[in-house]
Parts: sequence; structure tokens; C-alpha cells
Amino acid sequence: MDLRLPSKVLEHIFSFVDSNEDRNSVSLVCKSWFETERLTRKRVFVRNCYAVTPAAVARRFPGMRSLTLKGKPHFADYNLVPDGWGGYAWPWVEAMGEKYPALEELRLKRMVVTDECLEKIAASFKEFKALVLTSCEGFSTDGLAAIAVACSNLRELELRECIVEDLGGDWLSYFPETLTSLVSLDFSCLDSAVKLSDLERLVSRSPHLKSLKLNRAVSLDALGNLLRLAPQLVELGTGSFSDKLNQEAVSKLSQAFSELKELKSLSGLWDVLPEYIPLLYSVCPGLTSLNLSYATVQMPDLVELLSRCSKLEKLWVMDLIEDKGLEAVASSCKELRELRVFPSGADVDETNVAMTEQGLVTVSEACPNLESVLYFCAQFTNAAMVTIAKNRPNLKCFRLCVMEPFAPDHKTQQPLDEGFKAIVESCKDLQRLSVSGLLTDKAFEYIGTHGKKLRMLSIAFAGDSDLMLHHLLSGCESLNKLEIRDCPFGDTALLENAAKLETMRSLWMSSCCVSFGACKLLSQKMPKLNVEVIDEQHLTETGPDSSPVEKIYIYRTLAGPRVDMPEFVWTIHKNPEIGVSHLAIE
Repeated sequence: MDLRLPSKVLEHIFSFVDSNEDRNSVSLVCKSWFETERLTRKRVFVRNCYAVTPAAVARRFPGMRSLTLKGKPHFADYNLVPDGWGGYAWPWVEAMGEKYPALEELRLKRMVVTDECLEKIAASFKEFKALVLTSCEGFSTDGLAAIAVACSNLRELELRECIVEDLGGDWLSYFPETLTSLVSLDFSCLDSAVKLSDLERLVSRSPHLKSLKLNRAVSLDALGNLLRLAPQLVELGTGSFSDKLNQEAVSKLSQAFSELKELKSLSGLWDVLPEYIPLLYSVCPGLTSLNLSYATVQMPDLVELLSRCSKLEKLWVMDLIEDKGLEAVASSCKELRELRVFPSGADVDETNVAMTEQGLVTVSEACPNLESVLYFCAQFTNAAMVTIAKNRPNLKCFRLCVMEPFAPDHKTQQPLDEGFKAIVESCKDLQRLSVSGLLTDKAFEYIGTHGKKLRMLSIAFAGDSDLMLHHLLSGCESLNKLEIRDCPFGDTALLENAAKLETMRSLWMSSCCVSFGACKLLSQKMPKLNVEVIDEQHLTETGPDSSPVEKIYIYRTLAGPRVDMPEFVWTIHKNPEIGVSHLAIE
């Protein structure tokens, strides 16, 4: 008797499955589920643009309407990936233009997006609704004008932390007067001033606009006009907050803020002057997200502001908040789920603020929903981490950045091994971890033993030997992404755990002790991996197998070797004539 569900029933059931991971799991159940899932998936997420070809994606998901695509490795955010490495969007845009004329959404991260790409998008997708570019580069405001003029159904245009060639502020004028569908507009990364009249007309004819994030060039006076045109905003990123206004203008701006009854998220506030902080008080009670990572607000003003944010769930702030400011967070923001504290100085010598481990300990004691932490500070202790782990076993993300490399527990002068042991031992659902400070191989033994759900791990200036990498690759069962820089491990651990790399998404290593010979052997023995040696000085290929490599990017792929490698990237596919050393994989 055939007990299989009819495809129509499966389609209906699958329509309630939204997350990419759940859809992937569904597709693995059996052939009929695989077939139904692939034919009904509308949203596709490719986490590495070189892990699969555009053609393979097109064959598998003929009904795709939304594509999210990532390019360069995460360490590109820290300028560790050389210019010209890759991550080009054009092959994907070209292929999607041919196969998916009904594509509605494109979300790209850490990719090179040219004006030609944007023109192709504008010309190919007639029902295009959303373009979200995060940490992308290679395009100008001319490309944005092409999107504006052609995409008459556009709902989202977001440029997050992108490097854009800014050719002037008139690109907003290319949006047609008939466009009324805009829901989200973010041009916060642009440098030049936009034409205020164009922006005001666009906002005024967008009754569904919920998110507006302005660049630094938008003045306080202009902000007031925009807020009066869009009192329905849920997310607001302001421009500069440093203009000198007369009392009448201040009163009008205060009134405009008070009319934002739906506002939940606030960011921007560049160069904010202390006397303008009270303008924000009226929106504070409704805020669930506050991003002050670009606002040089001093601690006393932050205390006044945060004491009014009783519903806050997400807070990004500079270390100017100090421990006392975090006490105010602990006292007032009981619903806090995510906390990020960034350094206000370029390095530890420039950071002269009263920010220690105690601020995070205080927040962990008072905020029961806290599950994600990114914390930059000059010092930390094992005792503090033990307390945080005890207070918040529900942590899913713990990223500690002690800014001085190899800094020990500043009270005992011991390594921070026991502190990180407490974090991975107590926080059973921990999925992302960044470690720093003085750490021995023992810390990584603890992580390998207890970090069973850990999916992403970032390490810098840590460990004693190859044992560090061995503990991680042999112990962390769920590890997908591993990033390591300036650590003393070498060939043995990498080769002995080569099979683990085929279960991971990627491994990045820079300034470690891995030899060129080990990379060659790994390339030959593990065909499902692309092993890329990044050699900007062009020294590796002419040297002996024992030559250390500066940077390695290893990733799992179904696409084989990529065809757009620059000269400074070596792979065995690119240079098959270079032989393999005598090293062997156990």
C-alpha cells in the first residue's frame, strides 16, 4: 500500500516551512519530498558564491523569487582579504537574468557589484521589489539611478556598510513619480548630500514606508521635514545631529519625534550634541532596537537616554558607555536580548574609558533574555566569565574581544582558559564564539569537548601548538565556519583532521604555521575542497614545500575550481604541474 502524501498536500505543508535550514532538512527526507521542496522553494540562500554554480541553483529551484548570496570570507570585514580576491556578483546576475525573469529580491553580502550588474538587474527583472547590498563594493550612484528608473515596483533599497563611488546626490530624482510602493530605504553609507526636494517627494508619496536610514549629510533641519512626512516610520536612521538650531527649530523637531508613535528602531545620530539628546526621549519608551555605534554619546547622557528605554531588546553602543552606563542598562532594559559594545578608539592606547568586565557581568545578572554578546574591552577575568556563564546559560553568541593580544586575567595573570571553559560548559546552545586574550591549548580542549552546537568560531593570537586545531576539528561536531589568525598551529593538525573539513563550510587561516606542501597535499587528497593559498608577494610557488603560507581559505564546493582567481591566489587546479610533497593524510 502506498502511504506517500500527494504532492499537493506536501506543497501545502511545505508552505508553512520558512527557514532555509528547515527547508534543507525537509529535502533530505526522501526523493518525493526533495522533488516537491525544490519545486516550491521561493527563497534561496547561498552562503558561499563559489560553493555552487548559478546554473546548478537554477536547475534545482525553478520557482525561486528571492536569492540571498554571500561572497568574500567574513575576515574581509577586517581588511584581511586582499582587493581583487573575488566575490563577483556578475556571473550570478547574468545567470539569474536569463533563468529567472520573475525574480523579485536580491540580497548580496561582501560582493563586488558593478554598475553593469545593477543595470542588468534593472533590465532583467520586471517585477523586481528588493535590492539589499551589505558590505558590497564596485558600484556608483549611477548604478543606483538605473535601479531607481526601471524598478517601478521597488519596495526595498538598502545599502548597508557599502563602499560606493558617490557621483552626486541626484540619483533619487530618477525614481518615477508613480512609485508609491517603497517600504524601506537605506543610503546611510553614502558620502554626499542628496537633493532634499527629491528625497521629500519620494517620502511623501510612499505611504507604506516603514524604514528610512539617512546618511551623515542629512541635516537636523531636513530630518524634521522628513519625519513630518512619514510619522508611520518603524525604523529610523538619522543623519548628523550636530547642526546648530534655533529654539523654534528645536521645538518643531521635538514635536516631529513625538509624532513617531510606531517607532521601534533608532540609529545614526552622528556627531550628536548633548543638548539634542532630550529630543529623543519621547520615542524611547517604544524602542526595541537602539544602534549608537556611530554616536559619540558620553556616559552621563547615555544613562539619561537608556533609563527611558524599558522595552529595549537590542543595543549597539561604543565603550563610552562605561561600566556605569551598563548599570543603567541592567536597571532599565530588562528585555535586552543582544548587546554589542564597540571600541571608541583605534587601538587600546587610545581607549581611555572606564570599561571593564564588570559592566557585562552586571548586565548578565539583570537581563534574563540576554542571548547574544559582542564585547570589546581592555581587560577581562576568568571569574567574570564564570559569573556570566552562570547567570546566562541561555547565551547563543558570545564574542569577547580583549583588545590587547595575549592579555591574561588582569587580576591573577593566569590564562583565560577557565573562563571560556565555563562559557562552553554552561551555555549548551552556544552557536557562535569569538575568543581572545591569553589562551593555551587547554582552552581549546574545553571548547572541543563542550561546544557541541558551536557553528562558528573565531580565534586570534591564541594557543600553544597543533593540539589547538586538533581539539576543535575533532570535537566540535556542528562546526561550520572556523576563522583563525596569528596562531601557532601547523601541518599535522590540519592534515590529520582533513576529513572534518569536508563537513564544514569554510576554514580561514592567516599568519599561522601551515606550509605550502601541506596545502598542496590537502588539495590533492580532498577533491571536494577548494584550497586557496593567498600569496600577495608571489613567493610561495617558487619556494620549497616547507615555505609557510600567509593566508589560506579552504571551503567545501560542488562547483569545482573557480575561474576568476587573481594571480596572487594559488590552487592545485590552477597550477597542476606543481607536485605534491611526501606528507600524508592519516
